[in-house]
Amino acid sequence: MKKILLLSDTHSYIDEAILKHIRNADEVWHAGDIGDLKVTDTIKIIKPLRAVYGNIDNAEARLEFPLHQRFLCEQVDVWITHIGGYPGRYSPAIREEIYANPPKLFITGHSHILKVMSDKKRGLLHMNPGAIGIHGFHKARTMLRFEIDGKKIQNLEVIEYKR
Repeated sequence: MKKILLLSDTHSYIDEAILKHIRNADEVWHAGDIGDLKVTDTIKIIKPLRAVYGNIDNAEARLEFPLHQRFLCEQVDVWITHIGGYPGRYSPAIREEIYANPPKLFITGHSHILKVMSDKKRGLLHMNPGAIGIHGFHKARTMLRFEIDGKKIQNLEVIEYKR
């Protein structure tokens, strides 16, 4: 079993509240718009990190992190990308692959809107953790915490802070 902390859209921001949750996770996944790489460097010191770059990330971030990460966690096929859309409205850039070879868990960022929904046609769960950074239009800062145990995605929790 793995305890995952999922965050996105840090936009160069990390604080003790985020670090507290990082310390309690087995792995941290970041769905892009990292901003300053001090954010990911700090996370990597504490826990294993999987991350993708987002549209605001510079060339240095794009050299360190890919646009897409697809991997197995336990027995769950996971795909993380920053701009991917959501069930019924997938981004044209990934739509064909989602239809042909859907993951079990599809993770995006970008919108700053926390969203968890299933795509019953594709048999996948979509997660967008919203934005945990302080820059953007969002009124609440959010992250997701969950566990992957074998083939099961379970114990999903929303972590929310007011701005």
